[in-house]
Amino acid sequence: MGAGHVSDNGPQDGPPGAVLFLCTRNQIRSAMAAELMRMRYGSLVRVESAGIRPGEVVDGMACAVMDEAGGDITGHRPKGLNAFDEDDPPFDLIVSLSPEAHHTALNLVGTRTGAAEYWPTFDPSLAEGSRDQRLMEYRLVRDGLEKKIAARCPRPSTG
Repeated sequence: MGAGHVSDNGPQDGPPGAVLFLCTRNQIRSAMAAELMRMRYGSLVRVESAGIRPGEVVDGMACAVMDEAGGDITGHRPKGLNAFDEDDPPFDLIVSLSPEAHHTALNLVGTRTGAAEYWPTFDPSLAEGSRDQRLMEYRLVRDGLEKKIAARCPRPSTG
């Protein structure tokens, strides 16, 4: 794969061996996506998440909606790309969830990853309204990520 390769986003034969979910602050979207991928594949896939400008703590509403789905991101600590050493194995795929993250992901193709995909994902922290209305936006993001992961990385057939 040459530099600048962007995957076609279509279903694959199975999950990539190593995936990095990348967003702006690593407090909501990429943390939720990484946990959803872990829930789906366990230790079969190396899953990480990072932010371009990492925040301080994981978002409480993100924790709440992941808990509803059986996931736990309460121990997540936002981190940036500098958390990954040059000696770490490269990722097979970087999935960017914000425009800023995608620009960065494209620059990593060929050096830190084989492919980059952009899954435009709304930042639910921008939602307004009551707590219940805001939680609904977080759920929509969670469910959308879950569907995208399932479509992009179907489980291999066992029979």
